Amino acid sequence: MLKRKQSSRVEAQPVADFGPDESLSDNADILWINKPWVHSLLRICAIISVISVCMNTPKTFEHYPPLQYVTFALDTLLMFLYTAEMIAKMHIRGIVKGDSSYVKDRWCVFDGFMVFCLWVSLVLQVFEIAEIVDQMSPWGMLRIPRPLIMIRAFRIYFRFELPRTRITNILKRSGEQIWSVSIFLLFFLLLYGILGVQMFGTFTYHCVTDDTQPGNVTWNNLAIPDTHCSRELEEGYQCPPGFKCMDLEDLGLSRQELGYSGFNEIGTSIFTVYEAASQEGWVFLMYRAIDSFPRWRSYFYFITLIFFLAWLVKNVFIAVIIETFAEIRVQFQQMWGSRSSTTSTATTQMFHEDAAGGWQLVAVDVNKPQGRAPACLQKMMRSSVFHMFILSMVAVDVIVAASNYYKGENFKRQYDEFYLAEVAFTVLFDLEALLKIWCLGFTGYISSSLHKFELLLVIGTTLHIYPDLYHSQFTYFQVLRVVRLIKISPALEDFVYKIFGPGKKLGSLVVFTASLLIVMSAISLQMFCFVEELDRFTTFPRAFMSMFQILTQEGWVDVMDQTLNAVGHMWAPVVAIYFILYHLFATLILLSLFVAVILDNLELDEDLKKLKQLKQSEANADTKEKLPLRLRIFEKFPNRPQMVKISKLPSDFTVPKIRESFMKQFIDRQQQDTSCLLRRLPSASSSSCDHSKRSAIEENRYIDQKLRKSVFSIRARNLLEKETAINKILRACTRQRMLSGSFEGQPAKERSILSVQHHIRQERRSLRHGSNSQRISRGKSLETLTQDHSNTVRYRNAQREDSEIKMIQEKKEQAEMKRKVQEEELRENHPYFDKPLFIVGREHRFRNFCRVVVRARFNASKTDPVTGAVKNTKYHQLYDLLGLVTYLDWVMIIVTICSCISMMFESPFRRVMHAPTLQIAEYVFVIFMSIELNLKIMADGLFFTPTAVIRDFGGVMDIFIYLVSLIFLCWMPQNVPAKSGAQLLMVLRCLRPLRIFKLVPQMRKVVRELFSGFKEIFLVSILLLTLMLVFASFGVQLFAGKLAKCNDPHIISREDCHGIFRINVSVSKNLNLKLRPGEKKPGFWVPRVWANPRNFNFDNVGNAMLALFEVLSLKGWVEVRDVIIHRVGPIHGIYIHVFVFLGCMIGLTLFVGVVIANFNENKGTALLTVDQRRWEDLKSRLKIAQPLHLPPRPDNDGFRAKMYDITQHPFFKRTIAVLVLAQSVLLSVKWDAADPVTVPLATMSVVFTFIFVLEVTMKIIAMSPSGFWQSRRNRYDLLVTSLGVIWVILHFALLNAYTYMMGACVIVFRFFSICGKHVTLKMLLLTVVVSMYKSFFIIVGMFLLLLCYAFAGVVLFGTVKYGENINRHANFSSAGKAITVLFRIVTGEDWNKIMHDCMVQPPFCTPDNSTYWKTDCGNYAGALMYFCSFYVIIAYIMLNLLVAIIVENFSLFYSTEEDQLLSYNDLRHFQIIWNMVDDKREGVIPTFRVKFLLRLLRGRLEVDLDKDKLLFKHMCYEMERLHNGGDVTFHDVLSMLSYRSVDIRKSLQLEELLAREQLEYTIEEEVAKQTIRMWLKKCLKRIRAKQQQSCSIIHSLRESQQQELSRFLNPPSIETTQPSEDMNALNQDNSAQPETSSQQQLLSPTLSDRGGYRQDAGDAGKPQRKFGQWRLPSAPKPISHSVSSVNLRFGGRSTMKSVACKMNPMSDAASCGSEVKKWWTRQLTVESDESGEDLLDI
Repeated sequence: MLKRKQSSRVEAQPVADFGPDESLSDNADILWINKPWVHSLLRICAIISVISVCMNTPKTFEHYPPLQYVTFALDTLLMFLYTAEMIAKMHIRGIVKGDSSYVKDRWCVFDGFMVFCLWVSLVLQVFEIAEIVDQMSPWGMLRIPRPLIMIRAFRIYFRFELPRTRITNILKRSGEQIWSVSIFLLFFLLLYGILGVQMFGTFTYHCVTDDTQPGNVTWNNLAIPDTHCSRELEEGYQCPPGFKCMDLEDLGLSRQELGYSGFNEIGTSIFTVYEAASQEGWVFLMYRAIDSFPRWRSYFYFITLIFFLAWLVKNVFIAVIIETFAEIRVQFQQMWGSRSSTTSTATTQMFHEDAAGGWQLVAVDVNKPQGRAPACLQKMMRSSVFHMFILSMVAVDVIVAASNYYKGENFKRQYDEFYLAEVAFTVLFDLEALLKIWCLGFTGYISSSLHKFELLLVIGTTLHIYPDLYHSQFTYFQVLRVVRLIKISPALEDFVYKIFGPGKKLGSLVVFTASLLIVMSAISLQMFCFVEELDRFTTFPRAFMSMFQILTQEGWVDVMDQTLNAVGHMWAPVVAIYFILYHLFATLILLSLFVAVILDNLELDEDLKKLKQLKQSEANADTKEKLPLRLRIFEKFPNRPQMVKISKLPSDFTVPKIRESFMKQFIDRQQQDTSCLLRRLPSASSSSCDHSKRSAIEENRYIDQKLRKSVFSIRARNLLEKETAINKILRACTRQRMLSGSFEGQPAKERSILSVQHHIRQERRSLRHGSNSQRISRGKSLETLTQDHSNTVRYRNAQREDSEIKMIQEKKEQAEMKRKVQEEELRENHPYFDKPLFIVGREHRFRNFCRVVVRARFNASKTDPVTGAVKNTKYHQLYDLLGLVTYLDWVMIIVTICSCISMMFESPFRRVMHAPTLQIAEYVFVIFMSIELNLKIMADGLFFTPTAVIRDFGGVMDIFIYLVSLIFLCWMPQNVPAKSGAQLLMVLRCLRPLRIFKLVPQMRKVVRELFSGFKEIFLVSILLLTLMLVFASFGVQLFAGKLAKCNDPHIISREDCHGIFRINVSVSKNLNLKLRPGEKKPGFWVPRVWANPRNFNFDNVGNAMLALFEVLSLKGWVEVRDVIIHRVGPIHGIYIHVFVFLGCMIGLTLFVGVVIANFNENKGTALLTVDQRRWEDLKSRLKIAQPLHLPPRPDNDGFRAKMYDITQHPFFKRTIAVLVLAQSVLLSVKWDAADPVTVPLATMSVVFTFIFVLEVTMKIIAMSPSGFWQSRRNRYDLLVTSLGVIWVILHFALLNAYTYMMGACVIVFRFFSICGKHVTLKMLLLTVVVSMYKSFFIIVGMFLLLLCYAFAGVVLFGTVKYGENINRHANFSSAGKAITVLFRIVTGEDWNKIMHDCMVQPPFCTPDNSTYWKTDCGNYAGALMYFCSFYVIIAYIMLNLLVAIIVENFSLFYSTEEDQLLSYNDLRHFQIIWNMVDDKREGVIPTFRVKFLLRLLRGRLEVDLDKDKLLFKHMCYEMERLHNGGDVTFHDVLSMLSYRSVDIRKSLQLEELLAREQLEYTIEEEVAKQTIRMWLKKCLKRIRAKQQQSCSIIHSLRESQQQELSRFLNPPSIETTQPSEDMNALNQDNSAQPETSSQQQLLSPTLSDRGGYRQDAGDAGKPQRKFGQWRLPSAPKPISHSVSSVNLRFGGRSTMKSVACKMNPMSDAASCGSEVKKWWTRQLTVESDESGEDLLDI
């Protein structure tokens, strides 16, 4: 099963103790209460008390009067014991005062309540003995709580070795989940209850005789069988002549007489819906609805009800229990014991050399004492020959026992050949046991559990051969010998041990189930034992059988209906709720626990999953290097390569022939060179050269792969060196920052999961790349050093695991390469290889044409020419569907569907042989399939080609279907006798729908999933067959010939069974009419016959196996039980109950568990660890997540803002939800135009509609129309509200039945909006919807199988006469009715009775040897294979696949705060932040906005820019790298956050882990490069700033000096107008100096100082930036400065020496910049970009 729970951790918390505190104070003066024997005695007394209350019934005392006094004495003794215990505890604890007083302890209060109930029961029994109170009075219900004392016997086991808080959290969370699913179930019950009321209403119209009078309706006035009818002439069933359709309620029948099932009002409707959802009796409700209302309405309602409620919603309970039990199993592993091998504890394992020279572990007994037997006997006893001889004898004994059969009444059974054989086998196995005891010693013999079982069989079978005990209950020991055959198959033995071991879990669950049955039977016994006319709860055995019957769901509705009719109309609702709650718990929770236990036993341990994953990857990589046998057959023939002769050579010598492939290389190269040369010409096409290049690459792929390997190895080494150097730099920087105390002074804050995982990654990489000497400091303690060493070892193991994965990948590539080389050699050396039909050439034009036709496919995916990403088109889902298969396959799918539709019109009365219109579809199908197969054979070959048509089972099936269709079309037999070859051909023709499985790839995947777990399903089948064989052999020996009886119940002996008698006819199961004085039920006279029951017998093993197979499906077992009890004896009822319990609780749940486990294994989830499973669930959950479609709140505080606050307030939402429920309650009764109640109800619905109009108006005002329209929920509300307004207008305008129907539809549509308003309902509904989506192809596969069986059923059983269940509703007369019957069989509704009706043989039918459509007989063997195979495939396998899908999808939403990686609050917070950034609600944002989004995140997704600046850079760069600077979607950012928030070493699988780590290494390298680059730019900027500052001072001094000098030298009248030469030179130098060599655009912002950088108007000389890119201003100011010295260091290296500014400072600055640029280029081999400072401004 899919595990998601955390492993248990040792915590210093108090141990959970849910048991009683039986260790009282040692200082107590009453010491006897602390004795262990007292506690044991009180637990035994609790069981005795339950036994006493089970015997305390009026009927039991009537049959055994002394029991009344026995129970009185027992109750008196128990009363004194428990009262004394209660007084002693009160004395020790105190009654009220104190922390541990009596009334403050929950178990003490429970014990006191049980003592009080015991006193009340004893006083009541005294009154009953004194005849003051009648024994049949309802006062006996006071004993109902007494059976709960059974809890005292088992509550000692409520102590767990776990912290109490953890147990409490598990129980609380499990209870919340079960409560949520119960609410979800109630939602669907209410939905279908409302639909049932409005679609159907009452089922009270019946066909009665014309002379029926009101108030005088009897059984003789009804039709036989009772038939419902419709009052409308154009719909439903119309009564035959002599009958009329009347409402029985109008004729005077009460509600109790009409029955409690129906759709009269909402309460009864929900009750009926639950009955139908249990798949018990639903089909008869549907037949009643078909007779009373239009047929389509009944089919739609009940089929969807079964699909959603019975198959989807109720299976969510299984998912809840499985997920809960998965967590409980992890926590309780120590209690239940760990899984161990099948080797006994008394054995050890040693290496032993086998015959092949290899070594294997062999179990060796070292502790068993040796016996006194000679060494030769001991050696013989231990030999494999001896064991195989014994097992073969066991097999012979089983065969002999299975051959037993009933030989007649007068045959002497005790001394026949079977008895003598049994004596011989018993003596043989007794001697075997004695020999083993002699060889091993008695102590050594019984030390093995297997030997204990053998000894038990020896003792039991020895007693069994005693004549008086032969064919008694000791027969169990004889038939149990078959269990020893499990040792023959090691796989079966391991599977059995895996399923049933350790037995503590399954055994505990069996004990719990038995205890629950006993307690509930005792409660029901005391609740209904006084009810008259109810014999199901008169004694404890009958009450136990009734409650067990409800547990198995077979006939539980009959038990409930009989009880409801007996208790009366007043108490019927209470009793119905009681039975429904018990049925809900027993069938949904208890049975789900068995499935959970079996799935848990099939689950691997966590420490083995990683190893299994690696083994599975290695197995998948180990592909077959050899070609298939159909291709390797060419290797048997000599090589004959294709040779060509070179002509037109100027030589006198004869040139030998040369291989064509050798010459072809030169021709292709010449053509390639020519085409590439033509590219230089203007008219040359570029596509031709590209095409030639592609062909050359395909031909020389082997060389290319070798070159890529060598290049990859060089790049890998370089990448490893770079990673090592960068990690050293990062570690040094981190250490320096930590030592410098840069984080001091900041408030301590809880780190986010992103920060935690980032530091884990950094530490892991430092451990991986650093040396131990660098990591270990002197101040570390020994514990720290040990921990560091363990971490180093763990990471080295992970590195070794990576290398193993790479080796596996290389191995897979080499295997594929070898396979291709072999294929190329065959292609070159054998001219007939890869030639279709050995005729068509490999490169023939016709074959190429056929290939084009066969492989043509719709492809509308458009890729971005720059990024290469696939663009999402508007109708991409439709385009994906069209591109699912090729055009040719689409044509054949359509043709096949049309042919199947044509076959649905066939029937025994309208046959294709005699209907020309149906033959057209047959001709079309055969012609089209002929064209298809010819095209595919010409393109791919038939058999001896690599891509042949017949290369798998699908191709064989295609050819088979084609040949069957072709033979049938050519033959077209006019007369088809029953059980002939022609009828078999028609049955095989019904396999035509299976072509869809071959044509659709997803359907082939369903078939693979179905058959991939065939081994486990086969093992389960063997176990169930073994179980059936054991009970069948026992049944034959005990019941053979004893089940036959006279059909007249008044005749006992066979001699008196002759003549005729009158038998009553069962008219109706629903009506509860009582016979009036002198009235007889309808009946007729029949002859008396001494015969077995109609549907089963135990006269031979074959019939017994068939009967037990039907019982195993839980259908018909109640009838088998009643017959055995009535005709053999009540004690033998244990036989069938034990088999049903084993088959129901263990056998059927085995199928469920194995199918779910195989589904998980095929999906790749079975081997996932806990963390990997969580990661897969998180990814699936993130795919479903969508941005919020909620507009932001208006900025101002105006009217819109107030409306927004009101509409978003939780109280407003709850009020709307309550109003929706209130409006739905108006549909509690049917809206009928003739009913006066309908008008006020419709008027109230109008008021609700106006309220919802007001709600929509308020939301539109608050959100604006465009914002309102963004949400799908708002659109749905607007649609429903608009329909409501339209209905209001039409209602007041027309006021007829159609407007009432429209109003009810509007209310139902609005009822669906409840799911969107409730988080739990929304989550579970999403589970069901996703399950439906993922199971679409499984459902289609089920329907195709259903269709095949329906077509075959029409041919085999289309004319079978009506019987017990084959009637006008259920028959095979047409394909439509056959589909309905098969859908009924899928739910298990009386499928065995339909099978027996189809087995009818002469003289009970009329045979006809000429044609099958003229006979009304069935087919015994055909019906047996048909129905059994269909039920096993569909009910046991296909339906369980739906359960597996629901379990898988439920795990997506089953998450708690401590179990999930990203919680729902985290996702919700991200959605809110995304809405803030994505202001246009487009679902995408530019890449540069990702950094703003990351800054806004808080909580667990917060990135602290002070501590995790490097993580921030990595995340931004990852978005840039993966999306090439384009737009990113909601899921892109969410996926990046999810990867960064988990420990990828634990959560990711192997291949995904390698890819992710490689990506992160690349990101770190690029970010490190950019960090170094930006650091150098900062250094250069500081140098220039210093130069500018110093040079500006010198320049100002020089200018002042020049001004003084000019003022001194020049007179004032002289005006200088010419600029100085120095300034001109300076300007020229500045203008000539290049600012940047190239504008390099970086992928993402990576570097930063804290604080933003703003470009002001005054910063003209400062660098300007864009998002993700920096640039200098276009016109920089002149720079004139000098610098004294520069010393740049990085990683301990001296990068520059001092540079002095001398007389020409500008030239010195330029030389300084060029020197830095050269160093930068030399170090990073990246051209310098002097465009500014940081790429990312934080």
